[in-house]
Amino acid sequence: MPDLLPAALRYAEHGWPVFMLGRSKRPVANCPDCPKADEDPTHDQDACPCLTCHGFYAATTDPARIAAIVAAVPCGQLALRTGTTAGVVVVDVDPAHDGAATLVRLIAAGLIPPTARVRTGSGGLHLYYRHPGRRVPCSQGKPGQGLGPGIDVRADGGYVVLPPSVHPRTGRPYRWITGQPVKEMPPALLTACLPPPAPPIPAATGPTQLREAGGISHPDRLLAVLLDRVTGAPEGARRTTLYGASRGVARMVKADAIDHADAIAALTDAGRRAEQTDRDIRAAIRGGFRAEGVAA
Repeated sequence: MPDLLPAALRYAEHGWPVFMLGRSKRPVANCPDCPKADEDPTHDQDACPCLTCHGFYAATTDPARIAAIVAAVPCGQLALRTGTTAGVVVVDVDPAHDGAATLVRLIAAGLIPPTARVRTGSGGLHLYYRHPGRRVPCSQGKPGQGLGPGIDVRADGGYVVLPPSVHPRTGRPYRWITGQPVKEMPPALLTACLPPPAPPIPAATGPTQLREAGGISHPDRLLAVLLDRVTGAPEGARRTTLYGASRGVARMVKADAIDHADAIAALTDAGRRAEQTDRDIRAAIRGGFRAEGVAA
């Protein structure tokens, strides 16, 4: 196994937050004291002091913490938290799924200019671009998104394995291909990486039905306040704010001040406007409703 600590510290000096994956390229399991996001949306994964819990949320540029993380998972793989935190977007080319042919087409279309590259342990490529400053979602495993067959985007909410980690199946190391610095992400590539418009929220049978009930004399005002908290929450607090708002709206459902379907639709819309993923939105709503004894 390569000595990953020197490389990890060099990446940190560059401002790249790193963490350790398990030997299988998957995040290390949480410790018994740390719940998963859908079990307790109020648990602050970014602020969690654990060295290896919550996957890329454990990523850091602190040298002492990095040394402790590498020591805790000495046979794992070094990884980078992509997106805004590192300032990079990575285009992942997998030749086993026609990624090489897709890459040729993208280069011919002018979407993929030369930039810093990593040859992966499986024979693919990671192409590094500077993050554009607006949220770029990952496209891995999402039908209808991404740049084409065999091409994934690793950005906000994602990670990539870093050199000199060794691929668990092939035994070959990840390695930098010299010759190019990290380049700007061209506008055409950014546009192609953005997802299609979100599907419409399933509508209730009519307009949102609000009624005075259960001691709630102004349900319209209460709902507006709860939703405004979500859309106005600062980055980093939006998921927990959505969870709190979901608890408040769940209490309105219990009081029969709002229909269940309308409540879900309103919270989902607020979560999307706060740039939360549909997965995180569902987890926050489920958690909030469950805490108030309401099915989601």
